[in-house]
Amino acid sequence: MKLVLFDVDGTLVDSQNIIVASLGQAFAAFGLEPPSRELSLSIVGLSLTEAFTVLAGPNAPIDGLVQAYKDSYAVLRLDPANDAVLFPGAGECVERLSRREDALLGIATGKSRRGVGYLLDRYGWHHVFSTIQTADDAPSKPHPAMILQAMEELGVAPADAVMIGDSSYDMAMARAAGVAAIGVSWGFQPVAALKEAGAGRIVDSFAELEPILSDFLASPSHLTA
Repeated sequence: MKLVLFDVDGTLVDSQNIIVASLGQAFAAFGLEPPSRELSLSIVGLSLTEAFTVLAGPNAPIDGLVQAYKDSYAVLRLDPANDAVLFPGAGECVERLSRREDALLGIATGKSRRGVGYLLDRYGWHHVFSTIQTADDAPSKPHPAMILQAMEELGVAPADAVMIGDSSYDMAMARAAGVAAIGVSWGFQPVAALKEAGAGRIVDSFAELEPILSDFLASPSHLTA
């Protein structure tokens, strides 16, 4: 059995509108100038504490900003204008992989466990993922703990695991854990940043990703960690 780990925001789910809006409201709640959309999306993947430290500086009211973000997100997610939907092909890819007998699927995300729960409820994915690693369970990316914990939990060796994500944090986390890293081009960070962080491959669609994963599941030597 081999382990395929997915990031969530920017990889499986297009959540950019609600993330940017929630960040903006959190900053406004403290009378601070909200970051640009580009800067807001550049920190997606980090835990909220780390993200606000990057965006506002270590002397900012980090705990308050984190709570304000959570409060805003909870309200904004009820507005269809902020709907976070799966990227094209994501649902089909995950479902097909979940039916394979040689694959274990997992999530490694900067989202909270509650946030992942919304995703699982919405798409009926509670049966799909064998391991779920969140910001509640481990240090923020790019620390390798999420991947290391997932492998230990399922008894999988680094050569038999791959991380798929849209950010430099995902790629750096994978490299630090000694597993293969595949970057996706449709997410929130430039492809150049993913390559610089150590992406072994870059894919432009889930249709392109699936055969690569099929090769990996057949033989891990097809991917370079």
